[in-house]
Amino acid sequence: MIKEFYYEGVRDEMTSFLPKNYMKVLEIGCAKGGFRAHLKNDCEYWGIEPNQEVSKIATLKLNYVLTGTFDEVYNSLPNDFFDLVICNDVIEHMNDHHLFYKKIQKKCTTQCYIVGSLPNVRYIMNLYELLFSKNWKYREEGILDKTHLRFFTLKSIQEDFQLFNYEVEKLHGINPISFSKRTIYGLKMSFLQKVLGQDTLYLQFGFRIRLKS
Repeated sequence: MIKEFYYEGVRDEMTSFLPKNYMKVLEIGCAKGGFRAHLKNDCEYWGIEPNQEVSKIATLKLNYVLTGTFDEVYNSLPNDFFDLVICNDVIEHMNDHHLFYKKIQKKCTTQCYIVGSLPNVRYIMNLYELLFSKNWKYREEGILDKTHLRFFTLKSIQEDFQLFNYEVEKLHGINPISFSKRTIYGLKMSFLQKVLGQDTLYLQFGFRIRLKS
């Protein structure tokens, strides 16, 4: 059964992370190809999508669509080819995200940008449930999506980029929470945010990186 909210892939909030110059694009986890509308019409657009039913829909919008996970289709991707790689809501689903950071470099040109988003395990709603409800419950979506294999903080994201020799051009929180301080719940959330830090307000972090020359 397809979870429709997973597969639209429009992600308007990620457009500000796109670079100005690119011609060969790879989107990992392209879903139905919804993000394609944000990019230049004349770019060559490749997609990877593990859901076969969804990948068929993506073929109507993208130049090439490979069905499978990144690791499964890796050898079918050209080397030294892409100057923009997009991975929105993807890396947290990988068995070994460190291996991904290493392997994707072979498919990129020396001028390639990588744009994507990662969930923030320090998101205040997640911390509230952990600290006040004493619970860590997996769900169909969100930070504790039951398909997430990896969890991230702003610090761990920065450390990973440094470890694999990426230069960070842009990295900041997206999809912030809003709450009223006029309620007991809102006061608790406000207190948590002040104690634990500004980063807790964001559901995810968006980024744009490139290999250091």
